[in-house]
Amino acid sequence: MSSMVLRYMSKFRPTVILENKSTKDAMRTMGPAKVNVPSPDKYLKKHSKEPKLTERSQCSKEVRNTCTVRKPPVPTRSDRPVMGLSSRRDFIKTAAAVPVKPPPTSVDTSKGHKQLLENSGLIPKYIKKKDYGEVPEYLQQRKEEERRAYEEYKTLVREERERAAMKKMSDETRQTILEGLKKNWDQLHQEYQGLSVIIDTMTKKAHKEHLEASMKQLETDISFLERFKTVYVPKD
Repeated sequence: MSSMVLRYMSKFRPTVILENKSTKDAMRTMGPAKVNVPSPDKYLKKHSKEPKLTERSQCSKEVRNTCTVRKPPVPTRSDRPVMGLSSRRDFIKTAAAVPVKPPPTSVDTSKGHKQLLENSGLIPKYIKKKDYGEVPEYLQQRKEEERRAYEEYKTLVREERERAAMKKMSDETRQTILEGLKKNWDQLHQEYQGLSVIIDTMTKKAHKEHLEASMKQLETDISFLERFKTVYVPKD
């Protein structure tokens, strides 16, 4: 009788099944399952999102004590008189007669939004500065660094040109090199003429190709030296 082998089963299987089921149940609907419905009375009313202006305090003729606007205090004995007046009574009359000049403002929108003219940027304040029109110090430093780097680059290029300068080859040297190339070509040509007519091995074939390539390179060099009488070579 054959023995029965039980299949392995993890002890965490029930926990995994519960977690998987809870996750699937939470994702069955799009968005939250329960949403509080807004009240019908709290609907969006007209002009509810517009900014509201502060209410102005108005004085009542019947009840003057309810006025929230306070008048300016009476000047003290130590205050200086305005416009050269000497008496306290004249000071009070002048303060009541001369209205306070409002500060200059700038209106920048069609709805009447305004701000102080000094903060609007329309008053040329910066031209009155002592260093107006002068180049800032950091720009001067940057310009000096660029000039110094350019000078170093020019020096490096000049040194490279001097190092890689060419000199003219003399006619004696050119003639000597030309004769040496022709002599080498004659030797290779003589060796090439002595090759076997039948090329039956890879060694013979490679040797023949090497001789042909060397002879062709020598022919190119000889033609170059014979064509150009003036030849420049590096100094080194």
